[in-house]
Amino acid sequence: MSRADCKPCLEESAAPHAKLTPRIQVGWGDMADGMCEGHGRPTTMTTHASTQSSGPSRRTQYVFVAFAVAMTAAMALLAIDTPRQAGGFPLMAITPLEDRPESNSDRLFTTERELDRERWSGIVIHHLGEPFGTPESIHRRHLSWGYQGLGYHFLVGNGNGLSNGQIHVGYRWIEQLPGAHVVGEAGQGHNEHSIGICMIGNGDSQSFTDRQMRHLSRLVQRLQQEFDIPADAVHLHTDLAPNVSSPGTLFPRADFRSQILD
Repeated sequence: MSRADCKPCLEESAAPHAKLTPRIQVGWGDMADGMCEGHGRPTTMTTHASTQSSGPSRRTQYVFVAFAVAMTAAMALLAIDTPRQAGGFPLMAITPLEDRPESNSDRLFTTERELDRERWSGIVIHHLGEPFGTPESIHRRHLSWGYQGLGYHFLVGNGNGLSNGQIHVGYRWIEQLPGAHVVGEAGQGHNEHSIGICMIGNGDSQSFTDRQMRHLSRLVQRLQQEFDIPADAVHLHTDLAPNVSSPGTLFPRADFRSQILD
């Protein structure tokens, strides 16, 4: 992922006099090179206690220095590529599909990068799992999980942290980046090609507001129309990850299905 929302075995055999390539190991003393005492030495060679090193070998010191430099560079690049703040912008309301503005004036599709029509083939609906949430609070949580910031493309507020029905357009959508929102085996494909929408609230303990559901349906309709996404490609997270209840048992599945485009 650019800012974007992320393992070998080696078998060895050597003749008594063959030169053995050391294995890198994080260790000190006799095991610093990753070789047991006597391993790989000709049988005629004698080990003298006085020649053993009491600290890391020069090779090991070089390895540690190179590793530290590489890790520092990697962390610096990651920090540059990860937004410090959630970014994005709010849509306070979204009109019905028949009143939709022209595409070139529709803020929903006014993105920094050109719309990636080859990427988006599905939509996944989630809930936050908590009654309160803001773009910044979710962004910080996702950073703590090792994500590159807010993993959803859109948030829909419930009036608790984010205004009731307000849509937050996330930085991943603005920059047309893959998401970080689907877990399990289906995650790789859907994070790459499905638009992630998160409802603020916990659908297992409290129903979503009428305005929240109305704006969710309108948002999904717009996305379906713009990217030609069929109804069977609009998923609830629990449909893709059975061990996850999101968007909750109180999510009005049947009513939502009746609102989206066929």
